[in-house]
Amino acid sequence: MIACKITTVGASAGIILTKEAMARLRVKKGDTLYLTEAADGSFRLTPYDPEFARQMALAEDIMHRDREVLRALAK
Repeated sequence: MIACKITTVGASAGIILTKEAMARLRVKKGDTLYLTEAADGSFRLTPYDPEFARQMALAEDIMHRDREVLRALAK
């Protein structure tokens, strides 16, 4: 388990991540992290954007179903 500290950043609060936490998350200063809630009420901090993943899944489904239409449009 990696402990993080909450601190004041201007009029807001921020979480201080250790170098180890940043390395394990594969993030660097300036990256965006997402706090997602699980079904059991717990939270997960991740660099993975669930909304973007949902949109990409929809796009891949459309590209798969309408492959011939897209191929014709590409000509």
